Amino acid sequence: MTITTPAGSSTAGAVPTATIRLGLVGAGWIGAFHAQSIALRVPNAELAMVADPVPGAAERVAGPIGVGRTTTDAAEVFADPTIDGVVIAAPAFTHTDLVVQAAEAGKAVFVEKPMALTLEDADRAVAAAEAAGVPLQVGFNRRLSTDFAAAGALVHDGRIGTPQLLRSLTRDPGLANPAAIKPWTIFNETLIHDFDTLNWFNRGARPVEVHAFADALVAPDFREQGLLDTAVVTIRYDNGAIATAEANFSAAYGYDVRGEVFGSAGMVTAGDVRATNARLFGADGVTSLTTRLNIDLFHQAYTDELVAFADAVRTGIVTAAGGADARAALVLALAARASVERGAVVRLGADGRVA
Repeated sequence: MTITTPAGSSTAGAVPTATIRLGLVGAGWIGAFHAQSIALRVPNAELAMVADPVPGAAERVAGPIGVGRTTTDAAEVFADPTIDGVVIAAPAFTHTDLVVQAAEAGKAVFVEKPMALTLEDADRAVAAAEAAGVPLQVGFNRRLSTDFAAAGALVHDGRIGTPQLLRSLTRDPGLANPAAIKPWTIFNETLIHDFDTLNWFNRGARPVEVHAFADALVAPDFREQGLLDTAVVTIRYDNGAIATAEANFSAAYGYDVRGEVFGSAGMVTAGDVRATNARLFGADGVTSLTTRLNIDLFHQAYTDELVAFADAVRTGIVTAAGGADARAALVLALAARASVERGAVVRLGADGRVA
């Protein structure tokens, strides 16, 4: 297989083979879905090993899809010379260390968002991948969702003129166990998607100011434990555009993710809570079925991001969200947290750190 490399990119770590072998680290809910995608929906890819520190967890994911190798130690995945790339779907606080270990072992890396929880760790992850010459892709799947991808292409092609107002929102359909939500999850793990979307829509611009409001309105009894379940974040970019991101953990009507860019020549929108275009006209009015799970709403995007990763393993070139994109989204998450803590607008330096 011949690898064609664009100017300025590197094929270090590329695997010029028709079929690639991937290892999975993390056998929780999203890890299990990624395992199924790799095994059943990603062409010319093989899930070779599943790792999870919880005894029995890897076996529960691997068994039904015919993966024979499991382990409780991720180091076994990294040490296996037959594995070309690693998909990291472990808890967020472990992501950076796992990215560094995988990169140092020469493996291409796909890591779920957030890639890191501090800018220092984000820089460490990016540096490790660059030093090893391996691809590093991060799981911002909205870029690959059909409607968001189409909207992004229209914005980037100049079809709506100069972006002036941008909006992205995430409303989860329920908060089953408030006690399980870690502090700042709403920024670090939920709105992190919206921050990446806004940065991507408004690519080439740098955020300079952030003002965030957040509270526990869905489960107010857990406010003192650090739960924030409702938030609105306003971002001003250096090209003058103003963006808003909002989240809530209790959308009774379904899983609701939408985006919008208003510009000098028009507007583009993306996202639809409806599961299909079918509508029921009945005695109670007009109704539509809605999506209730993220893996249903973004089923195609979750698959396509792993297809893109498989291509990155083969070519050494990341075409989806990379480490720098993950750092840029984290800049906004940390700025939103600082704004809530200070109760004020925060300003960002050229390196993304809060002034």
